[in-house]
Amino acid sequence: MDSITFRSDTVLSDVHMYTPNIRHLMVRLNAVGQPVFVSKFRILRNINVCSKDDIGDLGNEENRELVGVNNASTSRVDCSNTMANEKKDEEKKETAATEILLDDDGDLDVPRRPSDFVNSCEKDLWREKVYPTIISKGEEVPFEEYDEDWSICNDIRIEHTMDTTLEDVGKQIWRGAFLLADYILNNTYLFRGSTVLELGAGTGLTSIVMATVAKTIFCTDVGEDLMNMCERNIIVNKHIYGAAGGEIKVRELDWLRDDLCTDTKNPYCWSEEEIAHLYDYTNVLLAADVFYDDDLTDAFFQTMYRILSNLKNRSITYLSVEKRLNFTLRKMDVTCDAYDHFRLCLADLESINDGKTKFIVEAIKLTFPQFLFYERVEQLELWKIIAEPLISNTQQ
Repeated sequence: MDSITFRSDTVLSDVHMYTPNIRHLMVRLNAVGQPVFVSKFRILRNINVCSKDDIGDLGNEENRELVGVNNASTSRVDCSNTMANEKKDEEKKETAATEILLDDDGDLDVPRRPSDFVNSCEKDLWREKVYPTIISKGEEVPFEEYDEDWSICNDIRIEHTMDTTLEDVGKQIWRGAFLLADYILNNTYLFRGSTVLELGAGTGLTSIVMATVAKTIFCTDVGEDLMNMCERNIIVNKHIYGAAGGEIKVRELDWLRDDLCTDTKNPYCWSEEEIAHLYDYTNVLLAADVFYDDDLTDAFFQTMYRILSNLKNRSITYLSVEKRLNFTLRKMDVTCDAYDHFRLCLADLESINDGKTKFIVEAIKLTFPQFLFYERVEQLELWKIIAEPLISNTQQ
């Protein structure tokens, strides 16, 4: 548990790689025998749900910049205060340590950990231990046993796995989910009261954040084990979104199928009422960091096009993507094949002329401040797709 290792046939998200061990705890084995961890992610600033009227016309560049400056200033002040306090604590620790380095004769005096250290108030001077709780395969752990302060309002607790094969990457947390969550929290007026569909939701982090402002969220993915994990995350984080009145429904949506699952034997099937609600009211679609395989990217865009073409209302889709660089022997060069294919799909979507829907693709500048702590690398991108119905469904 002191270091993270993974096999050559698996991948590990940077989010988990750089998260200190004291912030994630192994709690169980899932139904397929994978270790499941719970990590804590703190929202750095209070979620101030503001309306467009509160800050003027955000279509005005001056007002947008003003909001960005104010938010950024608040963020910098909060972070600066935190860093200053941490620095003072560290200086105190270093001073205390220096005072006991030498004994009366001037010899090196190595401090020993007291036997009652675990119960000592000075335990923060040392690296906290992580005690994994391994239980029988697939057995559930009560949420309240994760730790005492699981319901702190600014902490999002997410169950996830660590290194996985590509087929299971949805069980990890990726930077794209944080980027999309940041955009939502910085632009709450865009989503208030909306019906939202998230494609490839994975652990559910983005849907949880969206529920702080939206009315109904269809949080979708495929695979019973993954969706069980997602539903657990949604339940345990109700303190984040419950007061806002948002409702999250975990449902199966397989991009390789042409229809929604209505088989009642599936715990994540769609009811007829939900399908009607999806097409009648959805005005926002989301997807975070799901473009890593060309075949799945094609399936995603086909699914998205099918859904967007049947919505009754104008809608906007937000896609976050990380441009990942790889050296390939085939080209003997550093390439971004998965990203390049994603961009081709965007171009193809915008060029569609089916007489039913017009698609407008725009890149979003990442000038908004961070609510969540992660490394916003330059390879991260956020895209917006506006779907304008050319004819109403009643005319089709």
